[in-house]
Amino acid sequence: MKKNEKEAASLAYKTESAAKTMSEKEIRLAFDFAKGYMDFINKSKTERDAVREILNKASAVGYTPYVYSKKYKPGEKVFFNNRSKAAILVIFGKKTVDNGVKIMASHIDSPRLDLKPSPLYEEGHIGFFKTHYYGGIKKYQWPTIQLALHGTVVRADGTSVDIEIGEDENDPVFYVNDLLPHLDRNLAQKKASDFIPAESLNLVAGSLLAKDEEKDPIKLNILSILKEKYDICEEDLLTSELCAVPAAKARDVGLDRSMIAAYAHDDKVCAYPSLAVMLEADKTPEYTTVCVFADKEETGSNSNTGLDTNYLYDLIADIADTQKVNVRKTWYMTKCLSADVNACYDPNFPEVFEKLNSAYINHGVVLTKYTGGGGKSSTNDATAEFFAEIRGILNRDKVCWQSAELGKTDVGGGGTVAKYIAKLNADVIDIGVPVLSMHAPVEVISKLDLYSTYLAFKAFCKD
Repeated sequence: MKKNEKEAASLAYKTESAAKTMSEKEIRLAFDFAKGYMDFINKSKTERDAVREILNKASAVGYTPYVYSKKYKPGEKVFFNNRSKAAILVIFGKKTVDNGVKIMASHIDSPRLDLKPSPLYEEGHIGFFKTHYYGGIKKYQWPTIQLALHGTVVRADGTSVDIEIGEDENDPVFYVNDLLPHLDRNLAQKKASDFIPAESLNLVAGSLLAKDEEKDPIKLNILSILKEKYDICEEDLLTSELCAVPAAKARDVGLDRSMIAAYAHDDKVCAYPSLAVMLEADKTPEYTTVCVFADKEETGSNSNTGLDTNYLYDLIADIADTQKVNVRKTWYMTKCLSADVNACYDPNFPEVFEKLNSAYINHGVVLTKYTGGGGKSSTNDATAEFFAEIRGILNRDKVCWQSAELGKTDVGGGGTVAKYIAKLNADVIDIGVPVLSMHAPVEVISKLDLYSTYLAFKAFCKD
């Protein structure tokens, strides 16, 4: 390379495909890492599923339940289970928390169809469950795919039963009907948002009759099955959380098997790499390390299991109290990676992307300085200093990374948990995996981007 070309290369910012910069050994490691992730995501389709899987894995390597007001020693590992819908893992560091805490925060809820409190009815000789969609979905994507039912039903006496129907190949599945094209000639006149009205997202639940019943015989037959199999009645459905999710398993995509198609990459594709770092940790870190798996991000981080509440603050405050240090200073010194996905550039829809500031598949983990919409509204905006610090860590450890926004200005935008942690006065930046077809029933990610995200979290935690 000529001298001028070398100078130009050193001055210009350029991302390269990880397929080019990774060694064959690293690519094999990435593909092996993806196998563990695919198993995890198959078992973690809802936040309750994910918490169960996370805590099982954490308990197996020595994490114990967090006890308020107990003073923990450096190196001890604990977990906090927030109502079986959110979780936090903690490894206590050598330094007290007023020197700062290192946080990785992802969310484990994903768009889906929730059953309404009173869901069961029959019409036109078919039994249905009524649903209320959860999170940002394109409603027309959900009919005519096989759906599984996941969740928990709590009886009047406080006992509960977990339900999972549709994942085993011998299980029945559920289904949302769509209108045949022969009778939908007016479709071209509708907006995409009106193709399928929300109240038409009803799950087909059965069609056989309860014998000798005059009124609602199909509904009664379904209730009889629920009673026999799960010992629940219709009133118990009022105090349940049941979700319809795609029944499909994670699968390799492409002849080179370089990508993964699955439901709920957003945001379990960031949760799993951070979990892996916490599970593998075998040394006492300098700084207390915290890994958050939050609920309710897809609906605004509300409720007592979302991060627009106090459970993370309270946990850190309790740790600060036991160490007799100032919690305000703790948060001021804290550094957080908000582990969430970004949109992957899709050449089929170039009009919504700004190419200089887009994330590309196989180009590594994505750093997103701000999200929000329009004039950067409703977002965290990482400081240049903190962005540079994380950039330096990734460059030092030769992690493949890129920087991106989420679409064109006034076209794209979105939200993450970053702003809720930033509100506590911590330094925060969004970081994660680029995703194709985000929020669809099946999304696609790159195995090399997944592995780069794992390496990024590992590099962040080791300092």
